[in-house]
Amino acid sequence: MRHCSNATIVAMVLAATTATTATTATTAAYAASPAPPASDEKREFQLQETHTAKEAHGATASKIKPTRTEAAMKLFVVDKDKGPVKGIVIFLTGPDKTKYYAEPTDSAGYAEVLVPVGKTYDITYLSLGRHEIAATVPVADEPSQSVKLTLRYKREVVPKPLVLDGVNFDTAKATIRPESFARLDTVVDFMVHKKEARVEISGHTDNVGNAGANKTLSEKRAQACRSYIVSKGIDKKRLDAVGFGDEHPIAPNDTDEGRQKNRRIEAKEL
Repeated sequence: MRHCSNATIVAMVLAATTATTATTATTAAYAASPAPPASDEKREFQLQETHTAKEAHGATASKIKPTRTEAAMKLFVVDKDKGPVKGIVIFLTGPDKTKYYAEPTDSAGYAEVLVPVGKTYDITYLSLGRHEIAATVPVADEPSQSVKLTLRYKREVVPKPLVLDGVNFDTAKATIRPESFARLDTVVDFMVHKKEARVEISGHTDNVGNAGANKTLSEKRAQACRSYIVSKGIDKKRLDAVGFGDEHPIAPNDTDEGRQKNRRIEAKEL
């Protein structure tokens, strides 16, 4: 086995994200450039040795060191027009689905995390609902590796709300059904790892029945979801709950299918 205690690894990953898609491209500076994949394929980068990753850090000195069993992943997030992007949370997912979260990027767009060696990782931006894989990176089964990645990121001008499909209530009540908890836990997970985020939970109904009663019910349901998320340890000051009744339909109310779509809970990062 080749040891690289003094060598480091670096790759350049340029990943542009939009509301619904994530695309990737490479530069030839530090990583081999594979043929462009189809839109539904992941891109894997072959890393090459360099000596810049070991000393890489953000606004402050690095707090992690690679070991015999863990590689130091050093991540830079940049907007091609505005430069470093602060406050982005990145997580790496291994073959066994274990997730390794970095802290939010600092003012230099930098974040870091240790991951076990000898595995290939999917790199994803943490967001409400949009979990497109920005890149796939193999980490060799070798000790003392530092891996430097630069990720290109584009913020949404106006974040779109996430429809929390699967959040259901007892008929005409604000009692959350137990099968809904797993879906609400995705919001909890987002807020646990993106510590500065504030989220609005909104309730919506179809147009059947009294409009005023529907609006009241939608608010109570949103409040019930907020209370559940707070019960998981999230500060209530980070959550707003509002009810809109039938004011914002996403489908026609003249069919059962359309009315079912309109009866929903949404989450939106503020």
